[in-house]
Amino acid sequence: MNSVRLGRTEIVTPKNGFGALPIQRISDDEAVKIVRRALDSGITYFDTARGYTDSEHKLGLALSDVRDKVFIATKTMATDGEGLKRDLETSLKELDTDYIDLYQFHNPAVCPKPGDGCGLYEAALEAKAQGIIRHIGITNHRLAVAHEAIESGLFETLQFPFCYLATDKDIEIVKKCKAADMGFIAMKSMSGGLITRSDAAYAFADLYDNVLPIWGVQKMSELEEFIALGENPPVMTDEMRAFIESEKKELSGDFCRGCGYCMPCPVGIKINDCARMSLMIRRAPVDIYMDKAHQEDMEKIEDCIECRRCASKCPYGLDTPALLKKNLIDYREQVRLLGK
Repeated sequence: MNSVRLGRTEIVTPKNGFGALPIQRISDDEAVKIVRRALDSGITYFDTARGYTDSEHKLGLALSDVRDKVFIATKTMATDGEGLKRDLETSLKELDTDYIDLYQFHNPAVCPKPGDGCGLYEAALEAKAQGIIRHIGITNHRLAVAHEAIESGLFETLQFPFCYLATDKDIEIVKKCKAADMGFIAMKSMSGGLITRSDAAYAFADLYDNVLPIWGVQKMSELEEFIALGENPPVMTDEMRAFIESEKKELSGDFCRGCGYCMPCPVGIKINDCARMSLMIRRAPVDIYMDKAHQEDMEKIEDCIECRRCASKCPYGLDTPALLKKNLIDYREQVRLLGK
């Protein structure tokens, strides 16, 4: 299995990171089995967040007795120093550990810095001095914040969306991190489920020796797929390149990545599912999305009050209300054609 060094953290780990956001959707027992299988396969990097409901708790159940054999990364969405301290205390308890390998600011709208008045960076430095956290990182979806974080020299890692749909601007971020000896962690390596060909996704990430992809895992079958890719890394072929180019053409423009930063909706619309339904029904067995529950979710779009909170929070600048309406029209047509 190929390995990657996360910049000046000197963390070296197999190029198969475990994304623990999805395990919040399964039972404790299922989560523990999946995480232990990941560890047994050689995976050592596990990514979670305070905001992922009980994900930290489940990692704690699975990894507390092998703490010295793994790297655990978590995140805080706190907006001030006191909030960070509370989040950190909770994370330590839930993870059943006395330290965090990588503690990250979770998608802040601006880049936290010493002396900026919020006390976030100072609180992280204090925790690092105490040995409670070992490295400080940042996650983001905004190119401007990513550039600022790299240029600041304050962070040891950047977690940023990166997959084979990446633009030249995204690739520039990866190269800039390498030049700054800053670890690069790739989130959304499967673009929130829109990418369905894992070998091409893995081969693309493998083109960059400083990129650690983290794969969101909810099922044992998904994990086994990535274990197999790690054990026999696929090589980028001309056929894969042609496939990726066709994917870029299909998925170019305004499409929802499903990151969820638009949520919650004041009227209960499941925005991060509904705003990309048109793509999902074309890239997966359509019947999955034609049941009563999905139809009710999509019809909820009619309740939109045009408050535009979702659009204001979208890191990709999407006109979310308009995108929702387009998806509803398309979905209704599919329902009609299928006689559902």
